[in-house]
Amino acid sequence: MPRPNEPARPDLYSRITDKIIAQLETGVRPWTQPWTASTSVSRPLRHNGEAYSGVNVLLLWAEAMARGFQSPTWMTFRQALALGGCVRKGETGSTVVYANTLARAETDESGEEQLRRIPFLKAYTVFNVEQIDGLYEGHTPPPALVVNPDSRIARVDAWFATLGVDVRHGGGSAFYRPSTDHVQMPAFDQFRDAQSYYATLGHECVHWTGHAARLARDFSRSTRAYAREELVAELGAAYLCADLGLALEPREDHAAYLDHWLEVLRGDKRFIVSAAAHAQRAVAFLHRAT
Repeated sequence: MPRPNEPARPDLYSRITDKIIAQLETGVRPWTQPWTASTSVSRPLRHNGEAYSGVNVLLLWAEAMARGFQSPTWMTFRQALALGGCVRKGETGSTVVYANTLARAETDESGEEQLRRIPFLKAYTVFNVEQIDGLYEGHTPPPALVVNPDSRIARVDAWFATLGVDVRHGGGSAFYRPSTDHVQMPAFDQFRDAQSYYATLGHECVHWTGHAARLARDFSRSTRAYAREELVAELGAAYLCADLGLALEPREDHAAYLDHWLEVLRGDKRFIVSAAAHAQRAVAFLHRAT
């Protein structure tokens, strides 16, 4: 482990810059989703309420957006312990940086010793409070905002309950995480309506079918692998909603995939047929599980 006063690895500046460029190039921005966040926009905050500044604001905003965190508060593993909390097993942290200067004595051409100050960055890891259990009052995640005027649909709830999918609720993002083999969903009350909730849940359950222990769907050797998998899940959700008698409106948060899907389809004229077949197999697998 590097000592605190050692300069950061030379690629740290590049890693930060590349990450921000990647966000901009993919058009990532706060777009409308079928669920509503429960907090207003603010700077990311430290465990003591102090606001982050500089590049850390961009880094943590990007992390919160990508991972669906609604709370603006972040802290280190040790800070969480000091506040009575514990980072949940399996959670991964986010990188922030500390800027400082390193003083080094050097001899100039005339033989005079000069003190040279060298700027450096030190990286460390923080966790959002939504990744931490047991924090003292005042540091707990914000409550979900109730916006959904609809009631749950009992027959659809019963169908999803029989799948055996590990569905967890919380945060402000919907995703399937292969490493923990679970589906993460915002709370039902945060969606615009019931059908948006079930359509989103169906989409993520289609992703779930691709696990190596189930259908072992793998596009890793293809170009735009992520976009290909998203297209399969989009089609699968459409089939599933039709089977369940639900309306399916396009998810606005998937608008960023449109250009990628077009690129895939333009370069691979057969993929729409392949994607539809994969989607059909995924939905059939879900139906067999019920």
